[in-house]
Amino acid sequence: MASRPTVTVLGADGKATGATEVLPKVFSAPIRPDIVKHVHTGMAKNKRQPYSVSEKAGHQTSAESWGTGRAVARIPRVSGGGTHRAGQAAFGNMCRSGRMFAPTKIWRKWHVKVNQGQKRFATASALAASAVAPLLMARGHQVSTVPEVPLVVDSSAFTAASKTAGAISLLNAVGAGPELEKVKASRKLRAGKGKLRGRRHRQRRGPLVVYSAAADGKDLVLGFRNVPGVETSPVDALNLLQLAPGGHLGRFVIWTSAAIKELDTVYESKKGYFLPSNVVANADLTRLINSSEIQSVLRAPKGEAKTRRGNVQKKNPLRNKQVLLRLNPYASTFAKEKLGEVKAEGKPVRVTSDFLGQLNE
Repeated sequence: MASRPTVTVLGADGKATGATEVLPKVFSAPIRPDIVKHVHTGMAKNKRQPYSVSEKAGHQTSAESWGTGRAVARIPRVSGGGTHRAGQAAFGNMCRSGRMFAPTKIWRKWHVKVNQGQKRFATASALAASAVAPLLMARGHQVSTVPEVPLVVDSSAFTAASKTAGAISLLNAVGAGPELEKVKASRKLRAGKGKLRGRRHRQRRGPLVVYSAAADGKDLVLGFRNVPGVETSPVDALNLLQLAPGGHLGRFVIWTSAAIKELDTVYESKKGYFLPSNVVANADLTRLINSSEIQSVLRAPKGEAKTRRGNVQKKNPLRNKQVLLRLNPYASTFAKEKLGEVKAEGKPVRVTSDFLGQLNE
């Protein structure tokens, strides 16, 4: 992102208070969707609960094979008579009411250990992406009415947000009203058996409100918890699962002024940790490779005298006399002296590439 030195602080009415805050260094971290996706996948697996089928499933019937000689397969068959079930094959995974193949076990590897450095990198990358408006819009957030991102609101404006009505009015004042409408309209009935398992509805994510537990307190959590799609998080416990839901960068984050001040302190307090920095200043590799500076020193493909951009091909001074003279002006004098010596000996002279190479040596 284009790094800005400061960010404007908004008041409860949605207008600038005149105060500004220094933009934390974490917002200039490199944005790496690959690392974010990898870490998010690992972290999301750590909430899973073990499940398996019953150990007795498919075997709760008395069945024995009829053996050979009765012109039927040797699969175990249900004993008895007088019902459709009698004589039916049992136990096998291909049988009706049989067990499944390789039944699931609760000792499967459910949890994944995620590297701490990768987690910190992913969190910093997600924070940096939250300050890029195109990424927020690409993720579906309605931020066209928001003055700027990252959106910082004065901590004093959250005193009235301890009630749901106050929280909603504050969000509308700072331009997040369309975002709330989007979340409200997205509520749909879930398809599938999740309806029976306590997750009957699904809806989009709204803004994430980040606060400072030390300076702002926790009263604002009570006000925002009933607003659909809105989540809260303390600045010293930022979670990648909230900053990049689904592993997708660009969460719309609303910061309190106290939280944005504390963000630099959070990263400076990590012993021996340094924020990641960009390896290259210009990430447009195609533009770099095709630049005249790089193309002028690259070798063209065989048979081509010039590069695609028209730059003169770099030539071998051992085989090209003009390039040799440009690099070593004395080569001409040396060649004449060498030529005179050869003529004095009475030998025939042939000026070849090998001869030029010998002269250069």
